[in-house]
Amino acid sequence: MQNAIDNAKKTFAIELDALRGVAENLDIQFQQSVEAILATKGKLVVCGMGKSGHIGQKMAATFASTGTPSFFVHPGEAFHGDLGMIGKEDVVLLISFSGETDEVLRIIPFLKWNGNTLISMSGNPKSTLAQEGSFHLNIGVNQEACPLALAPTSSTTATLVMGDALAVALMEARDFQPEDFARFHPGGSLGRRLLHKVKDYMQSDNLPFLSIDATGQDLVLKLSEGRLGLVLVEDANHLLKGIITDGDLRRAMNEIENLKELNIASLYNPNPHRVYVNTPIHEAEQIMLDKKILSVLVEDEGKVVGVCQLYSIYGNR
Repeated sequence: MQNAIDNAKKTFAIELDALRGVAENLDIQFQQSVEAILATKGKLVVCGMGKSGHIGQKMAATFASTGTPSFFVHPGEAFHGDLGMIGKEDVVLLISFSGETDEVLRIIPFLKWNGNTLISMSGNPKSTLAQEGSFHLNIGVNQEACPLALAPTSSTTATLVMGDALAVALMEARDFQPEDFARFHPGGSLGRRLLHKVKDYMQSDNLPFLSIDATGQDLVLKLSEGRLGLVLVEDANHLLKGIITDGDLRRAMNEIENLKELNIASLYNPNPHRVYVNTPIHEAEQIMLDKKILSVLVEDEGKVVGVCQLYSIYGNR
């Protein structure tokens, strides 16, 4: 098994070295490619065959989810009708490590007739594809990690990372924010956390209010009924004085003989953490994590209207 681990480390080393080489080969054409994509009023169309096509599909998905409208077109399907999906204002990213893939090359005449800006991505700056593109991104590597030097390994990694580099550069240029990312991922956990407010997660019904004059037994019953691990202590005028958690109760019980000795007025925390009802849920979560607490009170117009708890956020992921 150690031999397998050694082989894995060798693969990592080869591919890391390949990426360093690709980084060193970056030139002004990368900047020009980014500027061309930013300037277009159309979409970024990604096209590649075989392994390059698989990587291209991932690229298109990454671009689309990070603020650059994009989709993938298979070159074989493009040659049989899908070229109609490509608009005149679209920028087209063509991927072929050799730069001589026939299925990719044969759609270039149409793209030029259509007036598209072409960005070529290949491992050979002198290849046909490199020469036909408006801009060329060099993904050349010295060695594949495959011991037979046959299976695309280092080269596909280089292709993938070049696509990521483009996506990140475009995100930076667009000042793409977490909230923007969330809008494109409303069904995911990140989307819910960034788009939702505290009011979407708080419990507001049957909050466990307890009179400041209540007994220790009342406190235990109210903690059990509320199932929030806390009670909200209020005075005779229904003004909130603070909260008592089940942890507060456990600590108090270590110092007294029975519940009758509990003094509610001396037990509650008068300064519980509070958030506004429209606070983004991720901000409330961070407060609870930073303060190492499980709950925050939720206010609206100066009145406590709910309780938001860490487990309810995690439970909705």
